[in-house]
Amino acid sequence: MLDVKFIRENLALVKKSTKEKGYTVDFEKLLRLDDKRRMELSKVELLRQRRNEIAAEMKGKKPTEDMIIEGRAVKEELATAEARMAEAEGKIKDILKTVPNVIFDDVPLGGEECSVEVKKWGENHKTGVDHLDFATSRGWLDFERGAKVAGAKFYYLKDGLALLENALLQFGLSKVLEHGFSFMTVPDMVSSRVLEGCGFNPRTSEQSDEYYIEGEDLAMIATAEMPLTGFHMDEIIDEDKLPLMYAGYSACFRKEAGTYGKYTRGLFRVHQFNKLEMYVFCLPEDSKDIHEKILAIEEEIWQALNIPYHVINIAAGDLGAPAAKKYDVEYWSPVNQKYQEITSCSNCTDFQARAVNCRVRRKDGKVEFVHTLNGTAISMARTMVAVIENYATEDGKLKVPEVLRPYLGGKEEL
Repeated sequence: MLDVKFIRENLALVKKSTKEKGYTVDFEKLLRLDDKRRMELSKVELLRQRRNEIAAEMKGKKPTEDMIIEGRAVKEELATAEARMAEAEGKIKDILKTVPNVIFDDVPLGGEECSVEVKKWGENHKTGVDHLDFATSRGWLDFERGAKVAGAKFYYLKDGLALLENALLQFGLSKVLEHGFSFMTVPDMVSSRVLEGCGFNPRTSEQSDEYYIEGEDLAMIATAEMPLTGFHMDEIIDEDKLPLMYAGYSACFRKEAGTYGKYTRGLFRVHQFNKLEMYVFCLPEDSKDIHEKILAIEEEIWQALNIPYHVINIAAGDLGAPAAKKYDVEYWSPVNQKYQEITSCSNCTDFQARAVNCRVRRKDGKVEFVHTLNGTAISMARTMVAVIENYATEDGKLKVPEVLRPYLGGKEEL
């Protein structure tokens, strides 16, 4: 969430960034409401001052009739002014929820097709094995029984694939711990305040991706980023404790709304999967460097797995509301002969922190909002797709990437 004062002082910049991200916001209405709020605030402050003066005049003596009449009038007028101010504040907040974060200067402009490749690693394979056919034929993956108990795009993992998922978690966890992250398991549900604080506001109602709990102020999480964003909600963190780096492991639940036309075969796009997510709370001046560090960790993981990839700087029109800048790591799919998204990492600046009221107290006593960043260490379902495509053999065996063998009893193949 952006500060309305910042919007007022940087209106042209915010308007341009909002347009580039593909959002529509009535900024004129927002500023009119803010003018009304500030006018009512002035009235409220004057009336509260007069109320206190009258109370002081009445103290220790019998009030006159005039004082009683004025006191009642001030009380009624104050209640009306406070109600008008609260109404304006509510409407302002509703509009602010629709305003996306401001993009950095080095973010490419345009839609998804305008994202820019910034680096590439590995040799792209020319042939590969389809993960769905391979895993189903081995009895490792069962979508039919998953659909029977939970509906389409739910599944069971068994034997080799279940063991592979566990090995990927252990490997990814060893990497993030090596880089100083604290491991956490997190709630699989969050309140509406936390959900809104994350800033995952769809451009249209048809794109809403969350599963809501009927009759409860709760939603299933789409990523561990959500509960991690709320971990320090309404807290002030001392400067010398930052950065705080967490690695959250969770199930992720997504309706996958608005994915028409995207690659959806097998495990690549499902309604439930497990993921190890990196999340950082840091000082504003450190967030750009930490963003590059998170990307470097993601690259380290893919290089260790020896799976070719490239990194793209995501264009503004495909960036989403919270991020000021985002990198995607896309692995090379030898089956589809193209790059496909596997991880991402975003710098959300103070956008999420402002919404969940997470601040830092500087050594000089000044208090300001922290910056937050997130990045995928291992997204299990898609990583298993990439491993099978790049390591399955034509004779029905799966070679085990060398870095995963210690977590599979030293086995070289499954």
